[in-house]
Amino acid sequence: MRNPLANADPDASNRLSRLDARYRAPLMSFFLRRVAERAEAEDLTQEVLVRMIARGGEIDLERADAFVFTIAANLIRDRARTAAARHRAAHAPIEDLYKNTAVDPDLVEDRSPEHVLLGRESLKAALSALNELGPRTRHIFVLYRLENMKRRDIAVLYGISVSAVEKHVAKALDHLMARLER
Repeated sequence: MRNPLANADPDASNRLSRLDARYRAPLMSFFLRRVAERAEAEDLTQEVLVRMIARGGEIDLERADAFVFTIAANLIRDRARTAAARHRAAHAPIEDLYKNTAVDPDLVEDRSPEHVLLGRESLKAALSALNELGPRTRHIFVLYRLENMKRRDIAVLYGISVSAVEKHVAKALDHLMARLER
């Protein structure tokens, strides 16, 4: 099957090939952690690549990382919004499910206002500490620890060694530990 973008722009096929080579594996990893089916992850990955091509002009692959994953995150948000709108009426409040049953209070999470406030403050402190890191170290840490990407994939994405990825992650962890222990 011929790429329809190639008809509109002769260089589009070349750009798509370069984007595909660089971002397909990290995007598939990103989407597979968030969607149930591989086919859907492939569709979302392809949509990100098409949106990058549709952006027009030559794509600076060195600075495209953040843009690519912003598009990916927005696609996931759009997908969740659409699913929520379609299934809003199908959900019942959890309180209705347990009206006539005895629920063990030890199994219910403490959602007191103090607990929520402490959780928000902890999250705010962690995000603040992450923002103090350099952008590359922060992005590598987020990809490794929060997105569960493999060190090897991150190294390929950034064009660095696996050892350098490990050093960035260790630096971020040291910084977070120092900041959050205060």
